Amino acid sequence: MSGERAGSPWGAAILGGAIGAVLMLATLLFATQSGLFDRFVRQSLARQPEVLIETADLLRDKQMAPVVEQHRAALEMPFGSSWQGAQKPEVTLVEFYDYACGYCRASLPVLDRLLKEDPGLRIVYREFPILGPESEAASRLALAASKAGRFQQFHDAMYAAGRPAPDTLQKAATAAGIPFQPPQSPEIDGELRRNYQIASALGASGTPLFIVGDRVMNGAVGYDVLKKAIADARAERS
Repeated sequence: MSGERAGSPWGAAILGGAIGAVLMLATLLFATQSGLFDRFVRQSLARQPEVLIETADLLRDKQMAPVVEQHRAALEMPFGSSWQGAQKPEVTLVEFYDYACGYCRASLPVLDRLLKEDPGLRIVYREFPILGPESEAASRLALAASKAGRFQQFHDAMYAAGRPAPDTLQKAATAAGIPFQPPQSPEIDGELRRNYQIASALGASGTPLFIVGDRVMNGAVGYDVLKKAIADARAERS
């Protein structure tokens, strides 16, 4: 058959569909001119604000992707032993954190869960002390422990001891077997300076700051968001 005739049921349906499309176009044109379209959009977004959030996230990720790529080697190369997880990672999650940050502390069980569930995941920890002198002292001690291959011992002991303060810093340093005095060295100064520069380039607004694949996530975004970012980054590599 060369085609359905207009008098057949299929032809009538096609003709009706065409008329319906014209009427819909006319309605939309009228709504746009009368301001009803703007009101419709606003009401739709009010009912489904996640659409706006997802769109904003996609735009931000697209803008950040070249910045992440520019700094990827520096981001994913750990300082000393400041990492956990896979020796040969399929996906690397980077966290900029501050030991005085409550949101960083709240993210600890999330990171532990992700590591336990995913043998191909590596987490790289980057010191980003922004909450005062004792935060910086904790970061310097962490980097000293990292150089000595005892980052995890210091990291766990520091969080177990509590917020950075002279007594908690001393407990963590003792647990890691390193001198209590926060070190001043060009190597550690350079690491902190690089971390500040990279975090600034990535638009850090505080701690924690997470980077997975091309995604940059400010704040304690939670398990589901990080899990999806890891899955997306793995899919992009395959």
